[in-house]
Amino acid sequence: MTEVRKAGKAGDNAACTLDVGGMSCAACAASIEKGLKKLEGVRDAGVNFAAGKVKVEYDPSSVGLDEIAGRIKGLGFEPGLSVWDAKIGGMTCGACSAAVERSLKKLGGVVSANVNLATERAHVEYASGSLDITALKDAVVNAGYQVVEEAETSEMDRAAEKEDEAAALKLRLTVSVLLSVLIMAGSMASLGLSERGLHFVLLALATPVQFWAGWRFYKGAYKNLSHGSANMDVLIATGTSAAYFYSAAVTFMPGLFAGYDTSVYFDTSAMIITLILVGRFLEARSRGRASDAIKRLVKLKPMTAMVVRDGSETEIPVDGVRAGDIVVVRPGEKLPVDGVVVSGSSNVDEAMLTGESMPVEKKPGDLVFGATMNLTGSFRFEAKKVGKDTMLAAIIRLVEEAQGRKAPIQRLADRVAGVFVPSVIGVAMLTFAVWMFAGATFTFSLMCFISVLIIACPCALGLATPTAIMVGTGRAAEKGIIIKGGEVLERSASVDTVVLDKTGTITEGRPEVTDVAGFGGNDGNAVLMHVAAVEHYSEHPLARAVVEKASASGIAVAEAEGFEALPGFGASAFVGGTEVVVGNERLMSERGIELGDAREAAGRMASEGKTVLFAARGGALLGLIAVSDTIKQNSAAAVARLKEMGLTVYMLTGDTESAARSVAATVGIDNVISGVLPDGKEREVARLQDEGRVVVMVGDGINDAPALAKADIGVAIGSGADVAVEASDMTLVKSELMDVAEALNISRRTLRTIKQNLFWAFVYNVIGIPLAAGLLYPAFGILLKPVVAAGAMAMSSVSVVANSLRLRKA
Repeated sequence: MTEVRKAGKAGDNAACTLDVGGMSCAACAASIEKGLKKLEGVRDAGVNFAAGKVKVEYDPSSVGLDEIAGRIKGLGFEPGLSVWDAKIGGMTCGACSAAVERSLKKLGGVVSANVNLATERAHVEYASGSLDITALKDAVVNAGYQVVEEAETSEMDRAAEKEDEAAALKLRLTVSVLLSVLIMAGSMASLGLSERGLHFVLLALATPVQFWAGWRFYKGAYKNLSHGSANMDVLIATGTSAAYFYSAAVTFMPGLFAGYDTSVYFDTSAMIITLILVGRFLEARSRGRASDAIKRLVKLKPMTAMVVRDGSETEIPVDGVRAGDIVVVRPGEKLPVDGVVVSGSSNVDEAMLTGESMPVEKKPGDLVFGATMNLTGSFRFEAKKVGKDTMLAAIIRLVEEAQGRKAPIQRLADRVAGVFVPSVIGVAMLTFAVWMFAGATFTFSLMCFISVLIIACPCALGLATPTAIMVGTGRAAEKGIIIKGGEVLERSASVDTVVLDKTGTITEGRPEVTDVAGFGGNDGNAVLMHVAAVEHYSEHPLARAVVEKASASGIAVAEAEGFEALPGFGASAFVGGTEVVVGNERLMSERGIELGDAREAAGRMASEGKTVLFAARGGALLGLIAVSDTIKQNSAAAVARLKEMGLTVYMLTGDTESAARSVAATVGIDNVISGVLPDGKEREVARLQDEGRVVVMVGDGINDAPALAKADIGVAIGSGADVAVEASDMTLVKSELMDVAEALNISRRTLRTIKQNLFWAFVYNVIGIPLAAGLLYPAFGILLKPVVAAGAMAMSSVSVVANSLRLRKA
């Protein structure tokens, strides 16, 4: 059980007991204690090795639980943390998300709380056992918002809810527009009525706008104020109420205003609400388009599947498919789940998952993925991954997680949003007081007060980063690139070096026969037939490459007898009663076989990075075969693209220098680090970082995982090992090296868009609020009109989201 005692004030001690994983001995416990005690603000730390716990006493004004957990992780151990993800209802601006975050962070045991306005989700990490979900939910409710319960299969329901919300907003907007047009017309013409009669007509028209169309603002303001916080709804409700109730007072009690301006401002209150509803409607539509990538991915999933049950084909809902089921797929059908082909063959369009435009041939033994489209033939496959385990589900989950993670650049905007509304109310009240003191009329001062409240826009600050991240990561996902959040996007902007693993990244990762040469009057087919006959019994990767080449060339492989593996040299067997030996030059020398001209040819091939197999029959040279890990088709173009982006490219490999240099020269890489053992890759990345470089590491194997984790940005080739994908910051689903450049390009464009959004959001408020207060009056007197201020405020949020949507064409 984890215990947390939170300090009451700065300087007091707080006590926290955390579960710790990964300790294997008393030295581990001592290492954790020593490391934590070095952390500023930590008063004491004691580790119970037997219980797997650490008790920490600390000053929360100097150090937070997130730093304590981070130090434990940095020491190589796992702090016992739980994660709570939830959808939050009722948020309308950056001040709302800031309020929810503050409420969650006040709970003892919360390590980090991240509330995203654009995705309307909260991501909380907390000390295991210190809190329960109820306490977290209560914190959200205490801030004035709701936790929206989500069912397991709620994707369609969520979409329907969004449509219902949009329809309700559209209805209120439509009524508000119609009534506001009538109010504006009545304000400009007497309609044959007395002044007071006209005022009553305008009051009747404005009241539904104020309290029906604008009810959402009152509701939101009440919830926030009742919980001790304030958001955009407070500003709108206060501003429009000031205009409405002042006008209502003039209408009902004109005598109180004798000798003063008896104008009414029902048009102001109604048009403010209308314009803000227009902005909210456009913003909702734009934000909906920002998450289109997720929606399109969800819609890829077919509704039914044809499976073999009890010997017959049966159509069932796709959620009913179980691992191990045999699934039948016909031409033109979508695959329901992931699996392995057991019979039949076809071409499958995988573009919806990988972005790859060319169909992929599938035959028995090949992997297939749910949501891809079968094109030509029929086949059956065994279901391996279903439901949440499919590649489609994994991609959706990764993209959703990425879209919910903030970039560090958002922190300043979050701090501003947290104090924005109270500050604006203070500025508005000061504005009113200053104008009154300066001798301005009450109505003029009131209009300035309202304009300041209405023009202020924390929404733009709150949406600046998350909308750009949503669109950028969504666009990347459509291209088969998974980018794990805003922090990765921000780090990518400063990258100057790309380190590429060779095998499986630059090359295909599987050996293929590249050259076959006969000597002593033998042709290539004879050489290939004899070598394949011997190698047919070997499990060595080079042997398999030779056998596959013979099969692809249509060469009938003879039977061999007496196969013998010769470790370190090669293999031998009897073919047609004559001994055939296959192996390296040392084997040929040991058997006394003269190589003659073959030695020169072999040397040339070896200089090209190829592995040469010699073959002899009956004591005489038969020929040679060269095998190489072929370079991927687009590797050279990808390297050229990375260089065009101003990046320095390195190749990192365990191969010999000559083989590595040959591959590097072919693809245009100038910097080669060769002969590196698996455990040395991380050290090489660290060495480059020590030189001041910001490094992207690209790899696909288990041995690449430490280097991927060490690099500033780790990029995993999607076809690689799961551990490599887990250790990475980006994943290339279709294993295409060109996507490294594409991923960095999207990241850079997204960060540039975030900076643009934040710049304009800050500039808008920094300039707009003083002008609305009348700082440069009368030069910018138009901004003292609350209606103009409302239009400017509404458009500021829409412009930020619209700017982010440009990334859809990245």
